[in-house]
Amino acid sequence: MASNGDSRGGLLTAGGILSIVGGALEIIGGGIMVLLTTGIRMLLRLALLPCHPGDWFECIIPVIPTWLIIVGVPLIVLGILAIVGGISAVRRKSFGLSLAGAICALPSSILGILAVIFVSLARREFRARD
Repeated sequence: MASNGDSRGGLLTAGGILSIVGGALEIIGGGIMVLLTTGIRMLLRLALLPCHPGDWFECIIPVIPTWLIIVGVPLIVLGILAIVGGISAVRRKSFGLSLAGAICALPSSILGILAVIFVSLARREFRARD
C-alpha cells in the first residue's frame, strides 16, 4: 500500500490523542483532589465555627490531608501541558512540544507511556512536513 505525502501518520495521531486523554484524566483527578479537600475544609469551618469549638476543633481541621492539594495542583498543570502537547502532535506543529506533552501525560499510567512511545517513533513526520 503506497502512501502519499498528505496522509497523516497513525502513530503520531494516536500519540496525540492518548496525550489529550491522559491530560484530561489528570485534570479531572487533580480537580477532584483540590475541590474535595477545600470543600471539606470549608464545610467543617462553616458547620463547626458557630458551635463554640473547644480544643478538638484545632485538631480536626489539620487532619484533612493538605497533601491532596499539594499533589492536585501540579497534576492539573501537567494535564494542561499534556493536552497542549497532544494538540500539537495531532496538528504536527512542534516535536518538542508534542514530546513534552506526552511526558506530562505520564502520571496518567499506561496512556502516558504509550503517548511517549508513539510520539517518539513518529519524529520523522515532523521533519517531513517542513
